Amino acid sequence: MAHSYVSSLYHVVFSTKDRERTLTADLRERLWPYLGGIARKNRMKALVVGGVEDHVHLLLSTPSTLDIAKAVQLVKGASSTWIHEEFPEYQHVYWREGYGAFSIGVSQVDDTVRYIEQQEEHHRQATFQDEFRAFLKRHGFECDERYVWG
Repeated sequence: MAHSYVSSLYHVVFSTKDRERTLTADLRERLWPYLGGIARKNRMKALVVGGVEDHVHLLLSTPSTLDIAKAVQLVKGASSTWIHEEFPEYQHVYWREGYGAFSIGVSQVDDTVRYIEQQEEHHRQATFQDEFRAFLKRHGFECDERYVWG
C-alpha cells in the first residue's frame, strides 16, 4: 500500500483548576470556537466542543504524527494564554494539570457528539466527578480518589 491511513479519535475531558465554575456562558461562547481553531492550526480536527462552567469536552481527530499528550498540551496551553491575554476579567481561569483522553471508534462518533452537545442538560443530574468516574470505569481505570482529584 502506497499510503498510510490512520483514524485516531479521542473524547478529551479536562477541568478548571479545583473545578472552579469559572467558565461563564459568555466565555464559553468564545472559547469553544477558539479551541476548534487551535485544533485546526495544529493539524487536528475538533468534531465538537462543549462543556459547562467547570470543564471542557472535545472530540478530537488527531493525525498519526501527533500523540494525544502533545495534542492536549497544545489545546490547553494555547487556550490558557488566549484567555489571559484577551480577557482581563478572566485572569482567575486556569486549567487543571491532568486530563482524560478516551479513544472511540467511528461508530461512536454520533453518540459522542450528542453527549458533548448535551452537557448542560447532563450536568443538571450528574456532577463532573460522577461523570469522570464513569469514564474511568468504562475504560478500565481504577479511580483512586486521592490522585484523581488531588
